[in-house]
Parts: sequence; structure tokens; C-alpha cells
Amino acid sequence: MQYVLTDEQWARMSPLCLGKIGDRGRSGSNNRLFLETVLWIVRTGSPWRDLPPELGKWNTVFKRFHDWVKADLFQKLFDAASDQPDMEYVMIDATIVRVHRHGQGAKGGLRAKP
Repeated sequence: MQYVLTDEQWARMSPLCLGKIGDRGRSGSNNRLFLETVLWIVRTGSPWRDLPPELGKWNTVFKRFHDWVKADLFQKLFDAASDQPDMEYVMIDATIVRVHRHGQGAKGGLRAKP
């Protein structure tokens, strides 16, 4: 299988995953495959029921996804994968932002006449 996550990213994320060997309770069969499955869902925009069989049973994967969401694990994984985030996506170029003429102080609008 072609992985989206690099080995370096996975090495930083794997200690944070739920259900790894050594955790109490049932351990997940393959955390990396599960995370790659979630990334596949995000990339394709497919519904859970359209999950290919080689990625697992859709209901089992969805239940596990829901457990990870309740544990707020995806934010922790994102923080681990992006230790130095690139803030380029936050920048806004002022040449493409237009303000409505009322926001610029232009005259106009309704006037009450006696």
C-alpha cells in the first residue's frame, strides 16, 4: 500500500495513538493503516460505506474514528506531525480583498426626507 504519511511523521505520531501495544484494553490491529484510512476518507470525500475492503470494515473504522475524536487525539496527532507549521496559508494578500463601498466611508444609502 502507498502511504501518505512519511516514516518520520509516523514515528512522531505512533506513541500518541490509542490501542497500541502496552495500552490497557483492546489494542488496535494496525494504527498506521487506520490513520491512512482516515486520510483516504478526507482526501476522497467518500462516505464511510464506500470504504474499500482492503482498508477495513467501514463500521469498525468509523467507530474507532469516533473514539479518537472523543479523545481529541487528532489535534494531538496534527500537533506532533507539524512541529513547525508553515503559516503561509494564513496570509492574505490585500490586492485580492475588496471592501464594500460602505465600509470605505463612501456616501450613499437611505436618506430620510421630511
